[in-house]
Amino acid sequence: MRNVGDTGVQRRRAFLGATSGHLIEWYDYGVYGFLAAYIGKAFFVSADPMTSLLSSFAAFALSFFLRPLGGLFFGPLADRVGRRKTLVTVLVLMAGSTCLLGFLPDYEAIGIAAPIMLILIRCVQGFSAGGEIGTITSFISEYAGPGRRGFSTSWLMVTAVLGLVLGGAVANGMTYVLGSDAMLAWGWRLPFLLAGPMGLVSMYIRLKLEDSPEFRALAESDNVSKAPLREVFKWRRAIVLVFFIITLHSSIFYLVLTFASTFMSHVLKFNSGTTLLYAFMSSAASAIVMPFGGMFTDRFGRKPFLLVVGTLATVAMYWLFKAAPGATPASFLPPLMCVAVLFGLYASSTYALMSELLPTRVRSTGIAVAYNVPVAVFGGSAPMISTWLIQRTGDITAPLYFFVATGVASLVALLVLRRTDFVAAKSSVATDLDAVYQSNPRQLIAELNTR
Repeated sequence: MRNVGDTGVQRRRAFLGATSGHLIEWYDYGVYGFLAAYIGKAFFVSADPMTSLLSSFAAFALSFFLRPLGGLFFGPLADRVGRRKTLVTVLVLMAGSTCLLGFLPDYEAIGIAAPIMLILIRCVQGFSAGGEIGTITSFISEYAGPGRRGFSTSWLMVTAVLGLVLGGAVANGMTYVLGSDAMLAWGWRLPFLLAGPMGLVSMYIRLKLEDSPEFRALAESDNVSKAPLREVFKWRRAIVLVFFIITLHSSIFYLVLTFASTFMSHVLKFNSGTTLLYAFMSSAASAIVMPFGGMFTDRFGRKPFLLVVGTLATVAMYWLFKAAPGATPASFLPPLMCVAVLFGLYASSTYALMSELLPTRVRSTGIAVAYNVPVAVFGGSAPMISTWLIQRTGDITAPLYFFVATGVASLVALLVLRRTDFVAAKSSVATDLDAVYQSNPRQLIAELNTR
């Protein structure tokens, strides 16, 4: 059997291949979020600009409701045939559909068929993204090994933020260069078309990768799960815990990285320069603290850290919306940056936590099932729900009830999280992967002793 110990070079290569495709996924969301107003006008024609924007965000949210279906398809596939093959497949779908969006005719050209085609493409994007997260989290955490999962998986979140920032930079840069009229006429297409060549480069890198050490060992010992979707429900408690812990992760992610920009520009009426600057400042702040949060929890544990940070994040979201009425750029910056930093700290360790609550045999399936539903309900729909609440109530603070509720849900889940939840998964790992560690007993000891 191949030795499971992998060199630093192999780990770095695996990290590059995995994160390059992850960047494209979030680049797409960044571009769409920043260009939502143009896409709304091009595909959802209405006399009311807010209605067009709401329709555009509804299409954005719809793609997220396809994520659970993608997770149900690709998660078990990754547990049966391998992480690498699945990562290549979802990348082709993701990059291809994003690029195709740039070729779509608008409402003026083909009428009602235009928004229908847009929605179909967003569904393909959501379906492929649903298969990406469980697979890539498993892949990276299994390469990282015990004692490094927090730090290693935190870089997936950094990559997500960088993808959104890149999408925002491209979208806003083109808006600045071309102007609003040209962007509405044809310029909004260009950022999506760039996903094509980016996807080809990433696919080349992923095709060169080997599968994760743990999955290779499972395959070589003929210990791969034959029915991971059925087997994963033996871990119902872990799935429920992940679901609710990810609730805050999902909502605050899209608050900082998607909805905040629209809120500042369309609701608070900040100028485009201020909105763009604040969007990049908050994104950068969240990304900078993520690796430090991951390292901290690798050493001192996940639960206490996430409880404290989650509580502070919930309070900060309340502050953000309460500060909105009459806000100026100067007065809105402190709560925005506070929310951004706390988002970065909370999200730094949630992926590691997911991977440690589920055993290797069904890890991709378990994460796909438990992660994608809260992301769809509380994450991708956050901009739409927030816009609807403001439109329905006429109160710009109304979204705070939604965001604070997601924070409370996650805090309750963290409170009931027990050390035995980790021990159960570790015990299963020790049983399922006995063959993995036969040639390296020190790695088994480290695995069972890690937090």
